[in-house]
Amino acid sequence: MKDKLYINETKEHFDVLVVGSGITGGWAAKEFCERGYKTLIIERGRVVEHRKDYIGEGKGPWQFANRMKVDNLLVEEQYRIQKQCYAFNDATKHFFGNDRDLPYSTETGTDFSWIRANQLGGKSLLWHRQSYRYSDFDFNANKADGHGIDWPIRYKDLAPWYSKVEKHAGISGSPEQLEQLPDGEFLPPFEMTSPEKQLKASIEKHYPERTLIMGRTAHLTKPSEFHLSQGRGQCMARDECQKGCSFGGYFSSQSSTLPAAAKTGNLHIAPNSVVHSLIYDEKSNRVKGVRVIDNDTLKTREYFARVVFLCASTLGSTQILLNSKTKTFPNGLANSSGVLGHYLMDHNYNAVIRGEFEGFEDEYYSGRRPSGIMVPNFQYRPDKYSKKYLRGYAFGGGSSRSNWQSSGWSDGIGAEFKNRLTQAGPWHMTLYAQGEMLPRYENSVSLHPTKTDKWGIPQLHINCKWSENEILMMQDAAETGKEMLLKAGLKNVHASVTTDTKAPGLAIHEVGTARMGADAKQSVLNAYNQSHDIPNLFVTDGASFCSSAVANPSLTFMALTVRAVDYCAKEMNAKRI
Repeated sequence: MKDKLYINETKEHFDVLVVGSGITGGWAAKEFCERGYKTLIIERGRVVEHRKDYIGEGKGPWQFANRMKVDNLLVEEQYRIQKQCYAFNDATKHFFGNDRDLPYSTETGTDFSWIRANQLGGKSLLWHRQSYRYSDFDFNANKADGHGIDWPIRYKDLAPWYSKVEKHAGISGSPEQLEQLPDGEFLPPFEMTSPEKQLKASIEKHYPERTLIMGRTAHLTKPSEFHLSQGRGQCMARDECQKGCSFGGYFSSQSSTLPAAAKTGNLHIAPNSVVHSLIYDEKSNRVKGVRVIDNDTLKTREYFARVVFLCASTLGSTQILLNSKTKTFPNGLANSSGVLGHYLMDHNYNAVIRGEFEGFEDEYYSGRRPSGIMVPNFQYRPDKYSKKYLRGYAFGGGSSRSNWQSSGWSDGIGAEFKNRLTQAGPWHMTLYAQGEMLPRYENSVSLHPTKTDKWGIPQLHINCKWSENEILMMQDAAETGKEMLLKAGLKNVHASVTTDTKAPGLAIHEVGTARMGADAKQSVLNAYNQSHDIPNLFVTDGASFCSSAVANPSLTFMALTVRAVDYCAKEMNAKRI
């Protein structure tokens, strides 16, 4: 099976080429393969086999030479940027890109942290798994305040596709009937701790328009028969997801979509294939294929198909389009609008609030819950709130109790010190704000005029920074979060804002740069993620977004992808593509 699945040199002409194998690429491949289309995934990185290649899984910190810390010399040589990611450590570093081989530049006075995972499965092995539907308030926000162009879709257009991906992936959560955060097809939610329940009661008492809910996350809290038939099992609440999960307890390409695609016999994968550019035929106005450079040998090869789906990540797909220059499209393929590369956004995680609960000394928790709580955006109606900034934010976070790991840093020696290590300390609560970033033309990416990477591909040059709107938003979030914790009776409450020290990128929610829209003069894609300019070219990752919204984008990536495949298949059957 592996010999048929993985290919390198081939003269075969495919129905579909899918560039990228992460969350969107896995879904595109599954949907096309199950419809009977011969599909080739082009993946720039190595093969990662489910279970076999999760080399850090199940190992304790004591089994690593530096107790999970990565050697400083190795960090400086290969992971200077990647080390900033919350999931980066000695047990997961092999899933991250090598900064030495993946250079990019930033405009003077700006910075951007580009987190990459170049292997089969991409960042689906590393994502934080928070999964939320967007509402009509999100899809209407640009139109409402005039920043960015109007989304060409609304919630009703995505609702059935949200349901489809939720049922397959397995999303735990609780129905809340919130108009700004639509309910989905949920497995049972994880349980809140008693301090979190107290905070929930306080927030809902003092702020009737706010609520605290359990995070909605792509974990099998109670797998269905369908999930078990995929070879997946229940989440064990180890919270070591970024090491890889042999149980398949959380959704990833390896645990879910790629096996489903492979089962059809229609899937082929070309690993270690770095996409240089798309092959465009001027006469027919069609993309004919993809030009790649071997990751190891640096030899070039080409793959051909009837349709191309770009699912290489927001910046990855944009870099490919920018580098695919032709006589018709001298500024990047499918860029007659001139907006390709512009309107880059990331989420604004720049306010943190911490406090200490009194009481609950007789309570603890079992396991390591892989999700936290959420206070959904309560500023979703622009006419209801008088503030100095546009859009809004949500709070994420969770409670925990100090244990030997934290108290072990205190002074002491001897029997008394050892005894103290066996006693749990006070309960703490942490809230972090997740705010929307306005779409702005000047936040952009372009190809560097002289610098290239090891494959000879022009480096991306990124110009992105927080605006005054994002700065004011986080200042308000810090004050609001502090007020909520104080009203709930917490002590030693502290808040901080980091917009001056923390650059965009680290939310790893970058979107925009090849946006969809109803007007071809202002957008790259139509309402079905299809290029306005080239009918057989689709982009279904975050590059297609018109706004960042407030909630995590991954579930919307998936829904947009399966919707685009459905549309594309109908167009192919009608021979319009």
